[in-house]
Amino acid sequence: MNNLIAKADTLLEALPYMQRFRSETFVIKYGGSFMDSTDSTVRSGVARDIVFLEAVGINPVVVHGGGKAITRALEQSGVKTRFEQGYRVTTPELVGVVEQVLSREVNPGIVSMINELGGKARGFSGTEIFRCEPFCPLGQAGEPLDIGLVGEVTEVNTSALLECIEQDITPVISPTATGKDGQIYNCNADVAAGQAAVTLRPKRLVYMSDVPGLLKNPDDPASVISHLPIAGVESLKESGVISKGMIPKVDSAVSAVAAGVEKVFFIDGRLSHSLLLEIFTDAGVGTEIAEK
Repeated sequence: MNNLIAKADTLLEALPYMQRFRSETFVIKYGGSFMDSTDSTVRSGVARDIVFLEAVGINPVVVHGGGKAITRALEQSGVKTRFEQGYRVTTPELVGVVEQVLSREVNPGIVSMINELGGKARGFSGTEIFRCEPFCPLGQAGEPLDIGLVGEVTEVNTSALLECIEQDITPVISPTATGKDGQIYNCNADVAAGQAAVTLRPKRLVYMSDVPGLLKNPDDPASVISHLPIAGVESLKESGVISKGMIPKVDSAVSAVAAGVEKVFFIDGRLSHSLLLEIFTDAGVGTEIAEK
């Protein structure tokens, strides 16, 4: 009986959040090692959470990653790849593989999982949704690095996304984009999700990855920063708490908050139902970034 009462208490704790977020849009960056798990239950866990969001009237918009799948495909083809400042150097020969894997393999797989679990999802290649400028990071000496066909998303075609939202369909978008030159570009999924949030102005932007959130000490998973106002971001960069691959995530989060997104969450996709725990419980399970 106590277990049943505890379940009822959990539902009651979630109720005000369900009421508050009904008909709201959430942008979700779907990515992490759970995507490559050999356990089908683990692979489908986040998809199940997305179906739950649909069921309570929330409109998810999903931007997914897939870097490990690209690496596997290249290794199987005997193609060597290299990285500069965390970005995959993408040659004209490579970008076709990137588009094939992300938009025609990973994307349909996510869409199928959501639909098989009772949700309604529609897949989009990022080239249908995102426009970009060539991205050129700087090296350690401040020199520009040529990383090939890597783009930074600057525009989002919202018409197809809004049509999906109106029809209670979850759009699932791969992180590729079209440049002004008509060329396909490989893009950072975190930045793409952030730009989607800047344009759509959802209630929440959620980043899923393989860490519990922003950590004061990278070696201590328990050192999660539960709340971070955007004014505190620069000092954490200067101290090295926010570094490397976390920088574009956090910069995108700050841009989203500045554009009107109430909160941005960083959560661990490896934790079962972390998406639901962050959204529908008082304590949450990751880091939230907000204006104050």
